[in-house]
Amino acid sequence: MESGAKEEEKVMGYNSRNVKKAALHSTLTALLDDPILADVPKKPSLSDVDTLMNLELGSAMCISILKLDGTSFDVAVMNSATMKDLKLAIKKKVIELEQSKMGHRHISWRHVWANFCLAHHNEKLLDDGAALQDFGVRNNSQVHFLPYVVSKGSGRHSKRRKHRFFLGLNKQS
Repeated sequence: MESGAKEEEKVMGYNSRNVKKAALHSTLTALLDDPILADVPKKPSLSDVDTLMNLELGSAMCISILKLDGTSFDVAVMNSATMKDLKLAIKKKVIELEQSKMGHRHISWRHVWANFCLAHHNEKLLDDGAALQDFGVRNNSQVHFLPYVVSKGSGRHSKRRKHRFFLGLNKQS
């Protein structure tokens, strides 16, 4: 008799947990559909919500990113953010935009950052460890992509090294 009561409590606890989870999900969906919260992503992480709250409080900044095709989007980063933080925010925003438009699509960010850089007032932002404020990037600033080619020091290809593995084997015999 006691085992039946325990099983019933487990089932009731499980069902009440699912009911609470469903109620929380429906409340969150209703909140995210509110036009005031239009800048919150559909599946926000804790850091996204924290950054947006800090943006409202003034300890974060909104930066407009202008792409090469002329379109732009906004990202929010903390006032103390570095270039690396901005690049991660851009990556998250672009992936979110691409998935909402076309579904899953792979972007090679290594290729993007190898061939393009960000610029603010025609100053290339190349140092990933530097704070954005060191470059003069403030709230509501605009940063744009520029083609970027790394120049080689000598301008020549490096010489190919010869593989001497087989020559060493011939001398032993």
